Amino acid sequence: MVLPTDYKPFDIVEIRFKGSRKEYYRNSDGLDLYTGDMVVVEADYGHDVGFVSLSGELVRLQLKKNHITEDDDRIRKIYRVASENDKEKYEKFKEKESATLERARTIAMDMRLNMKLSDIEFQGDGRKVIFYYTAEKRVDFRVLIKQYAAEFRTRIEMRQVSYREEASRLGGIGSCGRELCCSTWLTDYKVVTMGAAKSQNLSINMLKLSGQCGRLKCCLNYELETYLEALSEFPKDDRLTLETVSGSARLQKTDILKRTLWFSYPNNNDWIAIDIERVNKIIALNKKGKKPDTLVDQPLGAEIINKFEPAPDLISDQDISRYDELDKQRKKQGKKRRNKRKGKPSNKSKNPQGTRQKKGPEGAQKEKGQGNKGNKNRDRNRNKKKPNNKPSGQN
Repeated sequence: MVLPTDYKPFDIVEIRFKGSRKEYYRNSDGLDLYTGDMVVVEADYGHDVGFVSLSGELVRLQLKKNHITEDDDRIRKIYRVASENDKEKYEKFKEKESATLERARTIAMDMRLNMKLSDIEFQGDGRKVIFYYTAEKRVDFRVLIKQYAAEFRTRIEMRQVSYREEASRLGGIGSCGRELCCSTWLTDYKVVTMGAAKSQNLSINMLKLSGQCGRLKCCLNYELETYLEALSEFPKDDRLTLETVSGSARLQKTDILKRTLWFSYPNNNDWIAIDIERVNKIIALNKKGKKPDTLVDQPLGAEIINKFEPAPDLISDQDISRYDELDKQRKKQGKKRRNKRKGKPSNKSKNPQGTRQKKGPEGAQKEKGQGNKGNKNRDRNRNKKKPNNKPSGQN
């Protein structure tokens, strides 16, 4: 591509520092810079070292997006491309960050301050250290800064960040298996509400909806506009009921992207899938006081049952206590069998107390006498019943 002879490249460059911090600097000396180059830039005290992240006309769009004018006084100057000496200093102070952060946390814990130090950043020349922290309430760290200055012998800056910014600085892997969006390409953090999850028919499970920052995931907003546009054609009532000749069908499930709704009739477990155009048509007929024969043009199994014969009720007559009487009868029969084996009389015995009388010697003789007497009576009765076989006239 051939550029015009009078073309001047845009002289403002976006510089990236540790974490997700990005600032804009002016390339007033016309240095030939490319994405990823390490440069030395102007700072409040001394100089800082960063990397070129964006250049050219795209920076103009970013300035307009962030409401920054091209002649803003806050845009500082790029000194030079980093030399080997600058790179060595940068690596030296970067190695000290881990030990410095650990010592800083120990001092804050000894002072019992309700704050969490998440990260620190040394300036390129080591003349200033920025401490990033999170806290629920306002923290008075005036004494803390004095101790830090005496301990580390440099200028101290305390910068409070949100939980999303903390996660973006620390980085990590999301539940999708990719690196966190906030630590790679996402620069502005929009408000994410629970309504975004409800609009997309997601289950309200905070363990799945929350990111590493403990807040709702930013990706819930990515497809929200598509869902809201599709929901504009759906009925607003979550308890929608369609009236048909076959009966009243109630809404059971909604699939927004497939533009399909599932309905079911009372006392029937079959769900009938209907597209949104048919649902809106039935709603319009119900408002006019009319009822279609069925939900769909060709009746399905559930509608055929409801239209021509009542659905069989297979559960209502199956009482959970239906086996109680059988258990009682079995227990009674088992008790009778056990009593019979032990020789105990049944409940119909003449003995009201159900106890067996002991037989002594007198009782045994009496029982024996009663038995002999009974035998004589039986013999007498047999003789009476015998027919007289003698012929008449004989004595």
